[in-house]
This record gives sequence, C-alpha cells and structure tokens, in this order.
Amino acid sequence: MDPVIVVGAGPVGLALSLALADQGVPSVVLDEGPGKDEPRPARTVVLREDTADLVRRLGCASLCEKGLRWTGWRSVRRKQLVRAVPLGDEDGAVPLPSPVHLPQHALTWELRAAAEARELVRLVPFSRLDTLEQDPHGVTAHTREPGATWWRGSYLVGCDGARSTVRKLLDIRFPGRTAVERHAVAALRAELPWPGEAVLHRSPPWRTGGAEVTARPLPDGVWRLDWLLPPRGELVTPDALITRIRDTLAGWCGETPPYELLDTGVYTLHHRLARRWRSGRAFLAGDAAHLLGALGTQGLDEGLRDAENLAWKLAQAWHQGASELLLDSYQAERRAAVASRLRAADQSLPILRGGAGLRTLVPGSARGHDTLLADGHLGCGPLGAPPSYAHSPLSPQRAGAHTPVSTPPGAPVTDVRVTAPDGASVRLRDRLGRGHLLVVLVAPGTGVWDRRHWLTAGVMPRLVEAVDALPVKAELLVSESYPGATAHTVLLVRPDGHLVAAFNGVRPAELLAAADAARGGAPGTAYDAGATNDDGGNDDGGAHGHRDPAGDRADDRPRSRGEVRAPGGSRRSGGTGRSKGAGPSRGQGRSGGGSDRTADVD
Repeated sequence: MDPVIVVGAGPVGLALSLALADQGVPSVVLDEGPGKDEPRPARTVVLREDTADLVRRLGCASLCEKGLRWTGWRSVRRKQLVRAVPLGDEDGAVPLPSPVHLPQHALTWELRAAAEARELVRLVPFSRLDTLEQDPHGVTAHTREPGATWWRGSYLVGCDGARSTVRKLLDIRFPGRTAVERHAVAALRAELPWPGEAVLHRSPPWRTGGAEVTARPLPDGVWRLDWLLPPRGELVTPDALITRIRDTLAGWCGETPPYELLDTGVYTLHHRLARRWRSGRAFLAGDAAHLLGALGTQGLDEGLRDAENLAWKLAQAWHQGASELLLDSYQAERRAAVASRLRAADQSLPILRGGAGLRTLVPGSARGHDTLLADGHLGCGPLGAPPSYAHSPLSPQRAGAHTPVSTPPGAPVTDVRVTAPDGASVRLRDRLGRGHLLVVLVAPGTGVWDRRHWLTAGVMPRLVEAVDALPVKAELLVSESYPGATAHTVLLVRPDGHLVAAFNGVRPAELLAAADAARGGAPGTAYDAGATNDDGGNDDGGAHGHRDPAGDRADDRPRSRGEVRAPGGSRRSGGTGRSKGAGPSRGQGRSGGGSDRTADVD
C-alpha cells in the first residue's frame, strides 16, 4: 500500500509521521520550506503531561533538557498574592503535574531529527501542494516547482497550519472569531524573584502593566513575558515595549535588574474550528483544523492529540483495513473535544476580561477568576484538562460485566506501573502508540510472582486465551493496582491511552465485543465520495479533481508506493517500500495558490 502523505513539517506533521512509523506505516512529509527552522526564543510551547509523554515516546527523550518543568504557579492581583500552586512532586505527594515549557523551534528540531532517523519517514523540502485528487484506492497530490512532482498516497493529512492549502483544496470552511486576544511578548534572560515558577499578575500597579502580565520560565535563566493588550488599536513600538519591560521588571524586583533581551513579538490569537476534519481519504490536523490560545489554552497541545488520535486509526486502516466508523471517529472525537475547549474559553472571556456575559453558564465560574485563569495554563478544568471521549462512536454498549474504576470510559488512563510480557516492569504509557490495544489485569501481589511463569499463574491462562481471540492485536499487561479497581479487574485500553471499558473479572465475550467496538467494527467498503458525513449532510467538500479510477490516466504502469512523477514523464522513487500501487491521475486539479488570507468569519 502507498504511504500516508503528510502535508506540513511543523511539530504536528512531524509527530504524526513519527507516530505512524512507530506503528509500521510509511509516510512522505511535504515541507513547503527548506527543512530548517530559525530560532525564535519568544515563540514557545507548553506541553502537558500527556503530550510531553507522547513527544518522549516519539524519540525526543532529551525533551526535558531542552525545556523546563515549572515548580509552581503564582497568581497575583495588584500587590497581593492570591494563589500559590506547587507543581510536581512535593514531599512524596503528587499535586498537579508540571508542564514542560520550551521554545517551539527546539521541539521542532527534536522531532525533525527523530524523523530523519526513521526509515519509514521521508522528509521532502520545497514541496508546496497545489493539487489534490482522490479515488477509491488512494490520494494523488501535486507539488509545485522547483521540483514539480506527482505524489501517490493511501491517505493524506493536512498539517499545514492556519492558512492550510489542504483545507482550501477540500473546500472546507473555517469559521470562528478573529483577534480574540492580543499579546506583546518578550524573551529575556534575567533573575526574577520566583526561579522556576510561573506567575500571572493581574492589574499590576505600575503604569505600563496593562490588565495582565505573565512570566513563564524557560531553561538557562530565560523568561517569556506576555502583556495582554487592548483588543484593538494600541500600536506596540520598540520603545514602548522596552518601557514595558523595564517597568515590569522594576515592579517585580524593586528596581530594573540587568537583563538580556533575546526576542520580541506581538501575537494576535484567533479562535476557529474547521467545519469538517475528514473528506474521504483526506484529513485535517493541528492549526489546519482549529485555532485557539486565549486564556492560556494551548493549540499545539491539541494538535499533538490530533496526531496521536489519528495515527492509530490510519495504522489500523493501512495494515488491516478500517470501517468508515473508525475513520469518522477521528472527527467525532477530536472536533468535539476542541469545540468544547473553544466554548469554555468563549464563555469565560466576557467574565475574565471584565465585560458582561454568560456568568451563570461559565464552567467553574464559582471557583473564582484566578482559579479559572490558571486552568488553561496548568491543564485543568474545561480550559485545560486532557479530553475524554465519553460519547465516542467507538464506545462499546454498556454491559453487566462492566465495572466502574476511577477512570471513566473514554478518559485517559492513569499511568500505573505494569508488568510486560517479557517480565519487565514499565510505565503503562510506555506501551502506548504501538498500534494495538492494551489489556491490563489488576492483580495485587503479582510483584512476587516468578516472572518466568507469570503467564500461567492464576486467571492468566483464561485471559491469555481471551486476548488471543480478539479481532485485533492486543498486548496483555498486569498491574499490582489501579485507582478504583478491585482485584481481577480487567481494563481495555486504546492505543492512544483512552479507556474503552473495565470488566469485573475475565469476561471473554464482553472483552471481544468491546475490542470490536473500539476498532469500529469489521473493515468496511472503500471510500464513496457520495457518502454522507457524520453531521448527516452530504459530503460536498471532497477534493477537487476527483475522477473515476477507470478514467484517463497519465500513465497506467504500476508504480512503487509513493513514487513521484514530474509532468514531463521522468520517474523517481518518492516513498518507502516495494509493493505496487496505482499510477497518479492527471485529472483536473485545482490550484492551491492565490490568496493566503484567513477564511472569513461566519
């Protein structure tokens, strides 16, 4: 089968290609640029616990060296400390986990280095997409000069940012709100009174402080400072920004300390959500599908979750075939999760920014403004907590054998220690992202088992037989305990770490039914361009240039997967693997050139 075509080589596109490679799926990453990212210290990302673990599993083990884990969070109003939250381990307890804060270019470099080391990932610079075509067996894409080339893939994923060419070629609308927030940003090296702690200061008592300023630490004594600007009007000149920096540092330190200014910028944040995230064999992910960022919400976090969610579903489709339900579930799960995040931010903004509004409807408004403001930054509540897919179309029907644990069905599992089939003791999250389900038996006392014989002890033989009978590949693990679970509870976990169901004992029939639901049922028929989308409407946003596979072809000779062809007729290998695939279509395409403006607001 042809490789997956990933359009865009930012963090989301690179993460998707690596996640596919970990599950045995080749990909071609089309990068519009030269394959290098210039350092921008003021452009940073905050990774929550789940996305930091994902990046680490993808081959970026040195991530913590490039980033800094905050030790605490401070909320200050005028001159008064309102709230102090410890992060990370504290006297043996585990409060809120520490997010990882690092420059975005450092993350991209790490992911790119990992991708360059994978045989199943091919990075292609200077490849700007201008045509996208689909047929029942795959996707054909064309990239512009200097290396005008036709590419053939099994699926295509647009990870090409807010001005996505893929989204435009698929004719998918991108409604939302423009200029939700504006921030002046500076990255500087200085000594502040709270080493390692992030600070949110509302209504600071100096003239240029504005409504809100945050200080978030980075490695090597660097800080990122953000000033909330009025939504319209105020032009931030270099002199005005220097004045803000000096006044802010003096307000915190008593006088302006020595500092080294590394980078500055002014960022405007938009909230947008693509109408559809799937059109046939083409998908959207990351900023191509959604924009968010107000109140500390993290768009890149959501983009990485898109990649993790989609990767295992495409891997299932690539290796064994997939039902339409499984492929549609990507949009059903991820779009709903991001829509919920955007809804929470839009409802909170009128209250937190001082306007009138939906005070009675704001999730968590009774907890106070400072707590609500911290949620987006710390990964809590509706603004920041990892998503749960409780209403996923992949959820099994409730059965009498199901039992409650502390993790609701659809939510991310707790990262307990487990015993792997080879007898090794590992973290549960370390077994994610391998393209198969996980079956976890909770069995107190297993720590003293003879690991040479643990598969033949107690209820294990029956469970091994039940796992072997599942319709998809699954790995059997054992844990001493799991929050809220009793002895002999069996957990079924998706490849992306979300709980499918928990059972009170070894229940082969119910386990099989849940596993079948998690894969979306048996693989279905090939893509039908006339099929309806999950919203019940006609999927009229398919790729332009779609042709019947029996129609005219530029060349009907069989091709290797991902082979590329210049319009003049010369051929060169563009993918990985040797299996045969269809030749590229020379049907009518639609250019992705022209205006790069953001889609109009509804």
